[in-house]
Amino acid sequence: MGLNKKEGKIMDREKVKELFDKYTKKLRIVPEWDIRLEFVEDPDWKKTGDFKIDPTDKKAVLMLNAVNPKDENIEETIVHELMHIKMYPLDQVCESMIINMFDEGSKAQNFAYQEFFTTLEVTVEELAKCFLYEFGENKELSYGRMSKIKSFNELYDGLNSIE
Repeated sequence: MGLNKKEGKIMDREKVKELFDKYTKKLRIVPEWDIRLEFVEDPDWKKTGDFKIDPTDKKAVLMLNAVNPKDENIEETIVHELMHIKMYPLDQVCESMIINMFDEGSKAQNFAYQEFFTTLEVTVEELAKCFLYEFGENKELSYGRMSKIKSFNELYDGLNSIE
């Protein structure tokens, strides 16, 4: 049975739970953390995955879109979200620095936030890809977001020549 509806099959929750358990152990999140998997049933929820975290109590909830996931490989989504949990202490240090170094709402602060979060997302995704390549049952990467990205020609269509 497939792992999500993108393949025209219903999400196999038992298989997803097995993958979640596998990667929480491989990434050494458990037993140090209390973490659980939650399936989001809201058809209006736009994300494929997300997490809630309480670093003080070392508790986290990984949320997966069970109704309308955007990614083709839910295993990749699980690893990606768990990597965010691993990176969370660094995330918080960087965010605190941005808050304390720049005036609230300033262009500099907005720039720093944008650059930080973009770099964080790229880093988490690259780590997830490496981990998936090494340990994944499904090594196929998701290209769901690519459907919304314009091609090179579409980006430059209509621009005037410099000459």
